[in-house]
Amino acid sequence: MILLLKAFICIAIALSLASSGCSEGEASQNSPENVPDYVIAIHGGAGTLSRERMTGEQETEYRDKLDEALSAGEEILKAGGSSLQAIQAAIMVMEDSHLFNAGKGAVFTNQKRVELDASIMDGRTLNAGAIAGVTDIKNPILGAIAVMENSPHVMMAGGGASQFAREQDLEMVENSYFHTQRRLDAVIRQIEQDKNGTVGAVALDMEGNLAAGTSTGGMSNKKYGRIGDSPIIGAGNYASNQTCAVSATGHGEYFIRWVVAYDISALMEYRGLTLEEASNEVINNKLVEAGATGGVVAVDRHGNVAMPFNTTGMYRGYVKSTGEKEIAIFAD
Repeated sequence: MILLLKAFICIAIALSLASSGCSEGEASQNSPENVPDYVIAIHGGAGTLSRERMTGEQETEYRDKLDEALSAGEEILKAGGSSLQAIQAAIMVMEDSHLFNAGKGAVFTNQKRVELDASIMDGRTLNAGAIAGVTDIKNPILGAIAVMENSPHVMMAGGGASQFAREQDLEMVENSYFHTQRRLDAVIRQIEQDKNGTVGAVALDMEGNLAAGTSTGGMSNKKYGRIGDSPIIGAGNYASNQTCAVSATGHGEYFIRWVVAYDISALMEYRGLTLEEASNEVINNKLVEAGATGGVVAVDRHGNVAMPFNTTGMYRGYVKSTGEKEIAIFAD
């Protein structure tokens, strides 16, 4: 009789977990009662970042710009805006800065010009948009949003993407707008710190919707026509309300082949891993074994944040409606 009672209790618990739509691991770590009203997390690229190679003034400049980007996104979320609007605002701050490898501060190709990629994904609908290899859209993230919202396609590239952007009345610029002496010097010297870098943002809004966005100039000194992971949905960017939102930065060729952003979501959905467990498994186990470097920022549907990376540093930060906030650069 006791054994039958225990069996009945176990069945009841299992049915309860199934009806809630949560795996046992997820339910045990993430309490729906503790979900913050909103969360936004950002990154500005991962690489060989060290205090020895950065002056105090440079560190302050980066931290201030990360704070500005977080504040731009949080202001929208606090006012009840959507996660899509929040990540757009945060990414545009970084695209307009010379500090990051996206927009104004993007790296040069081996042809001494700037080519830009960006993507965005709506976790509520699984709609997505991306642009690749563009040279004249001032804010690439706006191009990605336009593709998602105003076209039947997911990705547009090169001249076609630029033509579409003009039709959408987006601000266009000469390629020289993106040129900075720092990046030109980098492509000439091939400084390792400048090879990989991307900006991105993920957010959870008051309606419980997740979104992710990523924008980049790609790899310094990249060959003609090279496209990395940033505009590839599932590789450098992914969002689903069922699991999480992920924006990645790192060696794009590996992130594409290992489908990094989606893999994190899949580990949560099919294996019941928490956000932290899934993101660490991909970044610090799978990619390390493959010989790849990089990191991600991610937020799940319960407002948990993960920002793992396997390099010496990653420009990163997050803020929650609870007041919890972090801005960091180095691994230590």
